[in-house]
Amino acid sequence: MEYDYNTQRAKMIIPEYGRNIQKMIDYTIKIEDKEERNRAALSIISIMGNLNPHLRDVADFKHKLWDHLFIISDFKLEIDSPYEKPTPESLYEKPKQVPYSEYAIKYKHYGKIIELLIKEAIAFEDGPEKEMLIKLIANHMKKCYLTWNREVVNDELIFEDLKKLSGGALVVSEDLKLSESRDILSKNKKKRQQKKK
Repeated sequence: MEYDYNTQRAKMIIPEYGRNIQKMIDYTIKIEDKEERNRAALSIISIMGNLNPHLRDVADFKHKLWDHLFIISDFKLEIDSPYEKPTPESLYEKPKQVPYSEYAIKYKHYGKIIELLIKEAIAFEDGPEKEMLIKLIANHMKKCYLTWNREVVNDELIFEDLKKLSGGALVVSEDLKLSESRDILSKNKKKRQQKKK
């Protein structure tokens, strides 16, 4: 008795669709009549769509199915497609490089957003709103510092960094109190524990 093992079979090009889809496509390639080939391809597309009903709402779902059909056929299937037939070159084409902005951040643990917030705060008119904004920025700076350093930091260091980052434009009043380090650290610890769960 001879057994048919998966390890002895031809490698599936897109295994998510299963061996039966692969066999159907292989059979369709061999159909000589183009009209019959087109009908068989439409049936296969319908079955492939039924295998992934959760993707029906995804944009370009049908286009993706047709692309997969051609890929599984190793680009040998000659049919009328509602979409442009992909080429083997386009399949292995490297994506274009994403340009990163060259933005020098003075203190990386505070990040770019803090620097942008400080810039906005400098432009504010003096008054209670500006003071509240400065307090919020300083508190956020302390949170950022503790997130990266995980050690107690005194408020004077945060105020000094705020002064440096603002070029001396933002000076914090001496009676300003920021959130306690232990409170921030315990919140950070709780967040990390929740992520683990």
